[in-house]
Amino acid sequence: MPQLTHARQRGERFNAVLAAVVRRLPFGLSRIVPPSLLGFAVINGFTFAVDLTLLTALHSWLGLWLPVAITISYVFAFGLSYVLNRAFNFRSHASVGPQVAVYVVVVAVNYLVWILGVGTGLATLGLDYRLARVAAGCCEAVYMYCMMRWVVFREPSPTHHNRTTTPQG
Repeated sequence: MPQLTHARQRGERFNAVLAAVVRRLPFGLSRIVPPSLLGFAVINGFTFAVDLTLLTALHSWLGLWLPVAITISYVFAFGLSYVLNRAFNFRSHASVGPQVAVYVVVVAVNYLVWILGVGTGLATLGLDYRLARVAAGCCEAVYMYCMMRWVVFREPSPTHHNRTTTPQG
């Protein structure tokens, strides 16, 4: 149980720092930027760096075929992103099984459309594969934040109990 307490405390500290940073944003951005967006940017900026590093190592240094290198680095980075976002950013306490199933579908769509579609497409058109991956990553970031916030880690809706009343008479 102490590990769970420490993990919650780390998540609370992470969110407190994000909220403090968001409160100091200029130009009225503090009213429209939620702390979870900043947390997503921090976490996914880190996991994107992991993705690019692994992609470069697999493709440039080990010579793996680009779609295979993209797939391996992508799967690793998105697994890491899920764990970090669940624990620190969205602090989800929902059941992991159904949540992971939804996340896998979101990631699969993301992979096919943005990573392979846009990333490989741009590289095929002659853009350096790393720049193509960055361009695809920008599209991917918008999609993934929206899906993680409003689909994968959505807050459960309050339970509405349907009460049936019987006529009194």
